[in-house]
Amino acid sequence: MKKTVSIFCAIFVLLITFAGCGSGQGMPEPTETPVVQATEYTGVDIKIGALKGPTGMGISKLMKDSENGITANHYQVELFSAPTDITGLLINGELDIAAVPTNLAATLYNKTKGGVKLLALNTLGVLYVLEKGDTVHSINDLAGKKICSSGQASTPEYALNYVLEKNNIQCEVEYFATHDELVAQALAGKADIILIPEPYVSTLLAKDAGFRIAVDFNAAWDAACNGEILFSMGCLAVRTEFAQNNKEALDKFVEEYTASVEYVNANPKEAAGIIAEYGIVPSAEIAEAAIPNCNMVTVINEEMKNKTIPFIQILFENNASSVGGAIPGEDFYYTK
Repeated sequence: MKKTVSIFCAIFVLLITFAGCGSGQGMPEPTETPVVQATEYTGVDIKIGALKGPTGMGISKLMKDSENGITANHYQVELFSAPTDITGLLINGELDIAAVPTNLAATLYNKTKGGVKLLALNTLGVLYVLEKGDTVHSINDLAGKKICSSGQASTPEYALNYVLEKNNIQCEVEYFATHDELVAQALAGKADIILIPEPYVSTLLAKDAGFRIAVDFNAAWDAACNGEILFSMGCLAVRTEFAQNNKEALDKFVEEYTASVEYVNANPKEAAGIIAEYGIVPSAEIAEAAIPNCNMVTVINEEMKNKTIPFIQILFENNASSVGGAIPGEDFYYTK
Protein backbone atom coordinates (compact mmCIF):
# COMPACT_ATOMS: atom_id res chain seq x y z
CA MET A 1 0.00 0.00 0.00
CA LYS A 2 2.78 2.44 0.91
CA LYS A 3 4.57 1.63 -2.35
CA THR A 4 1.46 2.44 -4.40
CA VAL A 5 1.01 5.82 -2.68
CA SER A 6 4.65 6.73 -3.31
CA ILE A 7 4.34 6.01 -7.01
CA PHE A 8 1.15 8.09 -7.21
CA CYS A 9 2.84 11.02 -5.49
CA ALA A 10 5.80 10.86 -7.84
CA ILE A 11 3.52 10.94 -10.90
CA PHE A 12 1.60 13.89 -9.41
CA VAL A 13 4.81 15.88 -8.91
CA LEU A 14 5.90 15.22 -12.50
CA LEU A 15 2.55 16.41 -13.86
CA ILE A 16 2.77 19.63 -11.89
CA THR A 17 6.34 20.16 -13.10
CA PHE A 18 5.41 19.69 -16.78
CA ALA A 19 2.40 21.93 -16.38
CA GLY A 20 4.65 24.62 -14.96
CA CYS A 21 7.07 24.30 -17.86
CA GLY A 22 4.25 24.52 -20.40
CA SER A 23 2.96 27.73 -18.92
CA GLY A 24 6.43 29.28 -18.81
CA GLN A 25 6.46 29.43 -15.01
CA GLY A 26 9.79 28.92 -13.38
CA MET A 27 11.70 29.77 -16.60
CA PRO A 28 13.89 32.87 -16.92
CA GLU A 29 12.20 35.74 -18.74
CA PRO A 30 13.75 36.42 -22.22
CA THR A 31 15.75 39.61 -22.49
CA GLU A 32 14.09 42.05 -24.92
CA THR A 33 16.28 43.99 -27.37
CA PRO A 34 15.38 47.68 -27.35
CA VAL A 35 13.88 48.84 -30.66
CA VAL A 36 15.90 51.69 -32.18
CA GLN A 37 13.69 54.07 -34.12
CA ALA A 38 15.18 55.17 -37.48
CA THR A 39 15.58 58.91 -37.82
CA GLU A 40 13.11 60.17 -40.39
CA TYR A 41 14.62 62.44 -43.05
CA THR A 42 12.78 65.75 -43.00
CA GLY A 43 14.55 67.50 -45.89
CA VAL A 44 16.07 70.96 -46.12
CA ASP A 45 15.51 74.09 -48.16
CA ILE A 46 17.92 74.30 -51.08
CA LYS A 47 18.29 77.49 -53.11
CA ILE A 48 19.14 76.85 -56.76
CA GLY A 49 19.94 79.13 -59.67
CA ALA A 50 19.43 77.92 -63.23
CA LEU A 51 19.69 79.47 -66.66
CA LYS A 52 16.86 79.65 -69.13
CA GLY A 53 17.63 77.07 -71.76
CA PRO A 54 18.90 73.48 -71.41
CA THR A 55 19.91 73.75 -67.74
CA GLY A 56 16.51 75.10 -66.79
CA MET A 57 14.80 72.56 -69.02
CA GLY A 58 16.48 69.67 -67.20
CA ILE A 59 15.43 70.88 -63.77
CA SER A 60 11.84 71.70 -64.76
CA LYS A 61 10.28 68.44 -63.52
CA LEU A 62 12.06 68.84 -60.18
CA MET A 63 10.58 72.33 -59.90
CA LYS A 64 7.10 70.97 -60.48
CA ASP A 65 7.56 68.06 -58.06
CA SER A 66 8.88 70.37 -55.35
CA GLU A 67 5.95 72.70 -55.89
CA ASN A 68 3.63 69.71 -55.41
CA GLY A 69 5.44 68.69 -52.22
CA ILE A 70 6.64 65.28 -53.40
CA THR A 71 10.41 65.79 -53.18
CA ALA A 72 12.77 64.87 -50.35
CA ASN A 73 13.96 68.48 -50.08
CA HIS A 74 12.23 71.76 -50.77
CA TYR A 75 13.79 73.39 -53.82
CA GLN A 76 13.62 77.13 -54.40
CA VAL A 77 14.65 77.51 -58.04
CA GLU A 78 15.28 80.92 -59.56
CA LEU A 79 15.81 81.30 -63.30
CA PHE A 80 18.28 83.72 -64.85
CA SER A 81 19.06 84.91 -68.37
CA ALA A 82 22.85 85.11 -68.09
CA PRO A 83 25.57 83.30 -66.08
CA THR A 84 26.86 86.62 -64.75
CA ASP A 85 23.54 87.07 -62.93
CA ILE A 86 24.28 83.93 -60.89
CA THR A 87 27.93 84.18 -59.90
CA GLY A 88 27.64 86.76 -57.12
CA LEU A 89 24.65 85.02 -55.57
CA LEU A 90 26.48 81.69 -55.40
CA ILE A 91 29.62 83.24 -53.93
CA ASN A 92 27.83 85.15 -51.17
CA GLY A 93 25.62 82.24 -50.16
CA GLU A 94 22.29 83.44 -51.57
CA LEU A 95 22.35 80.30 -53.74
CA ASP A 96 23.48 76.84 -52.67
CA ILE A 97 23.64 75.22 -56.11
CA ALA A 98 23.81 76.75 -59.58
CA ALA A 99 23.56 75.44 -63.12
CA VAL A 100 26.31 77.29 -65.00
CA PRO A 101 28.78 76.79 -67.86
CA THR A 102 31.50 74.32 -66.85
CA ASN A 103 34.30 76.84 -67.35
CA LEU A 104 32.48 79.28 -65.04
CA ALA A 105 32.44 76.68 -62.26
CA ALA A 106 36.23 76.37 -62.59
CA THR A 107 36.56 80.16 -62.55
CA LEU A 108 34.47 80.41 -59.37
CA TYR A 109 36.56 77.68 -57.73
CA ASN A 110 39.70 79.71 -58.39
CA LYS A 111 38.11 83.01 -57.44
CA THR A 112 36.84 81.68 -54.10
CA LYS A 113 39.96 79.59 -53.38
CA GLY A 114 38.00 76.36 -53.30
CA GLY A 115 34.68 77.76 -52.12
CA VAL A 116 32.84 76.20 -55.07
CA LYS A 117 32.87 72.59 -56.23
CA LEU A 118 31.81 70.80 -59.41
CA LEU A 119 28.83 68.63 -58.47
CA ALA A 120 27.77 67.18 -61.85
CA LEU A 121 27.94 67.66 -65.60
CA ASN A 122 24.42 68.35 -66.80
CA THR A 123 24.66 69.57 -70.39
CA LEU A 124 26.85 68.31 -73.21
CA GLY A 125 27.15 69.98 -76.61
CA VAL A 126 24.15 72.06 -77.65
CA LEU A 127 25.78 74.08 -80.45
CA TYR A 128 24.75 73.91 -84.10
CA VAL A 129 25.77 75.74 -87.25
CA LEU A 130 22.70 77.03 -89.08
CA GLU A 131 22.68 78.37 -92.63
CA LYS A 132 20.19 80.20 -94.76
CA GLY A 133 21.33 78.66 -98.01
CA ASP A 134 22.99 75.46 -99.15
CA THR A 135 26.74 76.02 -99.15
CA VAL A 136 27.73 74.57 -95.77
CA HIS A 137 27.51 70.81 -95.16
CA SER A 138 30.60 70.19 -93.02
CA ILE A 139 32.86 72.16 -90.73
CA ASN A 140 35.42 72.50 -93.55
CA ASP A 141 32.87 74.42 -95.64
CA LEU A 142 33.25 77.34 -93.23
CA ALA A 143 36.68 78.12 -94.71
CA GLY A 144 36.77 81.62 -96.12
CA LYS A 145 33.23 82.41 -94.96
CA LYS A 146 31.81 84.67 -92.27
CA ILE A 147 30.10 83.02 -89.31
CA CYS A 148 28.12 84.92 -86.69
CA SER A 149 28.03 83.62 -83.15
CA SER A 150 27.03 84.41 -79.58
CA GLY A 151 28.95 83.42 -76.47
CA GLN A 152 32.12 85.46 -76.84
CA ALA A 153 34.58 85.01 -73.93
CA SER A 154 32.78 81.81 -72.94
CA THR A 155 32.61 78.15 -73.99
CA PRO A 156 31.20 78.72 -77.52
CA GLU A 157 34.13 80.95 -78.48
CA TYR A 158 36.79 78.65 -77.04
CA ALA A 159 35.17 75.56 -78.56
CA LEU A 160 34.89 77.20 -81.98
CA ASN A 161 38.55 78.28 -81.83
CA TYR A 162 39.58 74.73 -80.94
CA VAL A 163 37.63 73.09 -83.77
CA LEU A 164 38.74 75.66 -86.37
CA GLU A 165 42.37 75.28 -85.33
CA LYS A 166 42.24 71.46 -85.39
CA ASN A 167 40.85 71.60 -88.93
CA ASN A 168 43.18 74.41 -90.11
CA ILE A 169 40.19 76.55 -91.06
CA GLN A 170 40.44 80.29 -91.52
CA CYS A 171 37.17 82.20 -91.40
CA GLU A 172 35.75 85.47 -90.11
CA VAL A 173 33.80 85.33 -86.86
CA GLU A 174 31.52 88.12 -85.67
CA TYR A 175 30.15 87.91 -82.14
CA PHE A 176 26.88 89.28 -80.82
CA ALA A 177 26.21 90.00 -77.16
CA THR A 178 23.34 87.57 -76.60
CA HIS A 179 21.66 84.58 -78.23
CA ASP A 180 18.48 86.65 -78.64
CA GLU A 181 20.38 89.36 -80.50
CA LEU A 182 21.91 86.78 -82.82
CA VAL A 183 18.47 85.33 -83.61
CA ALA A 184 17.18 88.85 -84.31
CA GLN A 185 20.08 89.52 -86.69
CA ALA A 186 19.41 86.26 -88.51
CA LEU A 187 15.71 87.01 -88.86
CA ALA A 188 16.57 90.47 -90.20
CA GLY A 189 18.72 88.91 -92.93
CA LYS A 190 22.00 90.17 -91.47
CA ALA A 191 23.48 86.79 -90.55
CA ASP A 192 23.18 83.83 -92.91
CA ILE A 193 25.63 81.43 -91.20
CA ILE A 194 25.42 81.30 -87.42
CA LEU A 195 26.66 79.22 -84.50
CA ILE A 196 24.00 79.07 -81.80
CA PRO A 197 22.82 76.74 -79.01
CA GLU A 198 19.48 75.11 -78.43
CA PRO A 199 16.73 76.08 -77.75
CA TYR A 200 17.54 79.12 -79.90
CA VAL A 201 18.09 76.77 -82.83
CA SER A 202 14.48 75.60 -82.63
CA THR A 203 13.29 79.16 -82.06
CA LEU A 204 14.94 80.37 -85.27
CA LEU A 205 13.82 77.37 -87.34
CA ALA A 206 10.23 77.92 -86.19
CA LYS A 207 10.32 81.56 -87.27
CA ASP A 208 12.22 81.24 -90.56
CA ALA A 209 11.93 78.03 -92.54
CA GLY A 210 14.73 79.22 -94.81
CA PHE A 211 17.29 78.25 -92.18
CA ARG A 212 18.49 74.68 -91.70
CA ILE A 213 20.92 72.85 -89.45
CA ALA A 214 24.05 72.72 -91.61
CA VAL A 215 26.55 71.22 -89.13
CA ASP A 216 26.13 69.43 -85.83
CA PHE A 217 28.94 71.24 -84.05
CA ASN A 218 29.00 68.59 -81.34
CA ALA A 219 29.95 65.98 -83.94
CA ALA A 220 32.59 68.36 -85.27
CA TRP A 221 34.02 68.64 -81.74
CA ASP A 222 34.15 64.85 -81.36
CA ALA A 223 35.94 64.55 -84.69
CA ALA A 224 38.45 67.24 -83.74
CA CYS A 225 39.44 65.46 -80.51
CA ASN A 226 38.99 61.92 -81.84
CA GLY A 227 36.14 61.37 -79.41
CA GLU A 228 38.51 61.50 -76.44
CA ILE A 229 37.23 64.67 -74.75
CA LEU A 230 33.65 65.16 -73.59
CA PHE A 231 32.13 68.44 -74.76
CA SER A 232 30.81 69.35 -71.32
CA MET A 233 29.24 72.76 -71.77
CA GLY A 234 27.12 72.95 -68.63
CA CYS A 235 27.31 71.74 -65.05
CA LEU A 236 25.97 71.98 -61.53
CA ALA A 237 28.20 73.87 -59.10
CA VAL A 238 27.73 73.75 -55.33
CA ARG A 239 29.08 75.89 -52.51
CA THR A 240 31.71 73.89 -50.65
CA GLU A 241 30.33 74.92 -47.25
CA PHE A 242 26.85 73.72 -48.17
CA ALA A 243 28.21 70.42 -49.49
CA GLN A 244 30.16 69.78 -46.29
CA ASN A 245 27.22 70.55 -44.00
CA ASN A 246 24.40 68.92 -45.99
CA LYS A 247 25.77 65.72 -47.47
CA GLU A 248 22.54 63.69 -47.19
CA ALA A 249 20.45 66.52 -48.61
CA LEU A 250 22.90 67.01 -51.46
CA ASP A 251 22.90 63.31 -52.32
CA LYS A 252 19.10 63.31 -52.41
CA PHE A 253 19.15 66.37 -54.65
CA VAL A 254 21.43 64.60 -57.12
CA GLU A 255 19.03 61.63 -57.16
CA GLU A 256 16.00 63.83 -57.74
CA TYR A 257 17.74 66.03 -60.30
CA THR A 258 18.80 62.91 -62.22
CA ALA A 259 15.19 61.69 -62.22
CA SER A 260 14.06 65.09 -63.50
CA VAL A 261 16.49 65.03 -66.44
CA GLU A 262 15.52 61.45 -67.29
CA TYR A 263 11.84 62.42 -67.28
CA VAL A 264 12.38 65.39 -69.59
CA ASN A 265 14.41 63.32 -72.06
CA ALA A 266 11.89 60.45 -72.06
CA ASN A 267 8.72 62.57 -72.15
CA PRO A 268 9.41 65.59 -74.36
CA LYS A 269 5.77 66.45 -75.02
CA GLU A 270 4.72 66.38 -71.36
CA ALA A 271 7.93 68.04 -70.20
CA ALA A 272 7.56 70.79 -72.79
CA GLY A 273 4.35 71.91 -71.11
CA ILE A 274 6.12 72.23 -67.76
CA ILE A 275 9.05 74.04 -69.36
CA ALA A 276 6.76 76.59 -71.02
CA GLU A 277 4.75 77.00 -67.81
CA TYR A 278 7.84 78.24 -65.97
CA GLY A 279 8.94 80.46 -68.87
CA ILE A 280 12.18 78.54 -69.39
CA VAL A 281 11.49 78.45 -73.14
CA PRO A 282 8.96 80.75 -74.87
CA SER A 283 6.57 77.99 -75.96
CA ALA A 284 5.84 74.30 -75.48
CA GLU A 285 6.26 73.70 -79.21
CA ILE A 286 9.79 75.12 -79.24
CA ALA A 287 10.69 73.23 -76.06
CA GLU A 288 9.46 69.93 -77.49
CA ALA A 289 11.45 70.46 -80.69
CA ALA A 290 14.60 71.42 -78.76
CA ILE A 291 14.69 68.65 -76.13
CA PRO A 292 16.21 65.93 -78.38
CA ASN A 293 19.10 68.25 -79.30
CA CYS A 294 19.85 69.54 -75.79
CA ASN A 295 22.03 66.63 -74.62
CA MET A 296 20.84 66.85 -71.01
CA VAL A 297 22.66 64.37 -68.75
CA THR A 298 23.79 63.79 -65.17
CA VAL A 299 27.43 62.73 -64.94
CA ILE A 300 28.78 62.50 -61.37
CA ASN A 301 31.63 61.26 -59.18
CA GLU A 302 34.80 59.81 -60.76
CA GLU A 303 33.31 59.71 -64.26
CA MET A 304 32.57 63.42 -64.01
CA LYS A 305 36.09 64.14 -62.81
CA ASN A 306 37.81 62.04 -65.46
CA LYS A 307 35.78 63.55 -68.28
CA THR A 308 36.08 67.15 -67.11
CA ILE A 309 39.84 67.36 -66.56
CA PRO A 310 40.83 67.18 -70.28
CA PHE A 311 38.06 69.61 -71.24
CA ILE A 312 39.27 72.14 -68.67
CA GLN A 313 42.80 71.62 -70.00
CA ILE A 314 41.71 72.56 -73.54
CA LEU A 315 40.01 75.72 -72.30
CA PHE A 316 43.04 76.65 -70.22
CA GLU A 317 45.39 76.22 -73.18
CA ASN A 318 43.10 78.29 -75.39
CA ASN A 319 42.66 81.06 -72.83
CA ALA A 320 43.81 80.66 -69.23
CA SER A 321 41.34 83.28 -67.99
CA SER A 322 38.46 81.13 -69.26
CA VAL A 323 38.89 78.89 -66.20
CA GLY A 324 40.06 81.53 -63.75
CA GLY A 325 43.75 81.51 -64.61
CA ALA A 326 44.65 78.06 -63.27
CA ILE A 327 43.73 74.40 -63.58
CA PRO A 328 41.48 73.54 -60.60
CA GLY A 329 42.86 71.20 -57.95
CA GLU A 330 41.57 67.75 -56.99
CA ASP A 331 39.22 69.26 -54.40
CA PHE A 332 37.28 70.97 -57.20
CA TYR A 333 35.43 67.72 -57.85
CA TYR A 334 32.66 66.56 -55.50
CA THR A 335 32.97 62.78 -55.49
CA LYS A 336 31.77 60.01 -53.17
